[in-house]
Order: sequence, then structure tokens, then C-alpha cells
Amino acid sequence: MADAGYLTIGKVVKRLQTQYPDLSVSKVRYLEDEGLLTPSRTPGGYRLYSQHDVRRLETILYLQKNRFMPLQVIKEELSKVDAGLPSTLDAQQNASPSWTPGEMAHGESVVPSMDSEETLHKFHPISRMPELLGVSVGFVRELSEAGVIVLRTSPHGRSLVDGRDFPLIRTCEELRRFGIGPKNLRQYVQAANRESGMFEQALTVFGTNASGGSSAASANEEKRERYEQALTRMISLTNGVREILIRRSLRGRFKE
Repeated sequence: MADAGYLTIGKVVKRLQTQYPDLSVSKVRYLEDEGLLTPSRTPGGYRLYSQHDVRRLETILYLQKNRFMPLQVIKEELSKVDAGLPSTLDAQQNASPSWTPGEMAHGESVVPSMDSEETLHKFHPISRMPELLGVSVGFVRELSEAGVIVLRTSPHGRSLVDGRDFPLIRTCEELRRFGIGPKNLRQYVQAANRESGMFEQALTVFGTNASGGSSAASANEEKRERYEQALTRMISLTNGVREILIRRSLRGRFKE
């Protein structure tokens, strides 16, 4: 089967990690356990993925990352495609994963793209979270109570969610599948507050100066770029340290 264009799970992950850096073998297996992927098996039980399987995985990853679609909704839509029924994925199923960001119909609603400026840079009524993100209003309120997100109040007294928090909410919803709920995330809020102070002190060298003419503005823009680059790298490094420490503390739970 390998001669017919089939790939092992490791090669599939390696192929897609450039576009989806967080993709891992365990995540692909999780998607299979959830019924979204059905790779072939060798007589010895090894998974083999066809080009159709790879395109299907790309579709799932894209919809998760850029369309805010929950796994359950993706599964339902893919099931419609498999059964030959009308689905919002019909036009995308055989398309490249690098679709131009836009809007995808979901039922009678429209699910905004993560890349949409209109989505990210505006506040949305909390009542629309089931429609936009596939999560319950109660779950979003739990995140607010835990300090993970901050809700705003409209002049009419409605609770509003910052569009910039959408990726965070979706991440928290995925964690909930592993039994890690909003209350468990309070420790990360506290840790983030402590770390932000550490980062702020380390980044003082990139402070900007609002006074001056065009040359000062140009210098400030350069400092802002250096600031963002340094902050991104520091976050990546500290995340790496955190991962190593957690794995070390869990080492030995399962024998090699």
C-alpha cells in the first residue's frame, strides 16, 4: 500500500507541521478516536493514510484553526459529505487548505473567519457564542469568572465578548475535553500576570518615545517591531521551559 501513495502517521504529521506547527501524532490519533479520520491499517496494525485522508485532515485542521468550527460540527458536516448529502463543506472538501479567508455558511448563520478584521476587532454579544464558536454561553461566563477572559457591558446592559479572545475560548473548549475546565485555568491566569511583569521589565529597552518628528516615528516603529520579535521569542522559550518541566514531572508514569 505504501507504493500506492500511502503515508505513515509520522510522515503525515511531518508534511503538515509547516502549516500547523502544533500538529502531533497524538492529535491525529485523537481525531481518529473521535471518528473524524479512518486510515487504512496494515496486517500489523500500522496506520496508513491515503491522499484523501491527508486532504481530509487538512480540511479538519483548517476549519478548527481558521473557521472556529468545533470538532463535533466538523464531524457532522464531514458525515454529510461522506453520505452524499448537501453540506457547507461540499465546495471545500476537494480544495486546497490555503483557501482565501472569507465566510462559510453554517446552517442559517455565518461563521466568520479568524482572519476577518471585522470579527477580531469588534465585540460580540455573548448570546451569539453558540453560533460563532460552538460553545455555550454558560461556558463563556465560567471563563470570565475564572479571569481567563474579560466581558464588557454594552450601553443596553448586554454582555459582550472581545473577538480577540475567540482563539483563546476555542483552546479552552478543547482543554475541557481532557477534563481541564475554567476553574483549573485560574493558575494560568495568575502565572500569566506574574510573567507579564517579568517580560515588561526585560523589554524596557524597547520603550518608545512619542515626541519628535518623522525620524522619531520611524525609530519608534523599528522599536515596536523589535519589541514584538523579542516578546514572541521570549514567550516561545518560556513555553518550551514549561513543557520540559511538565514532562519531567510526569516522567515515569508509563514505562517505555
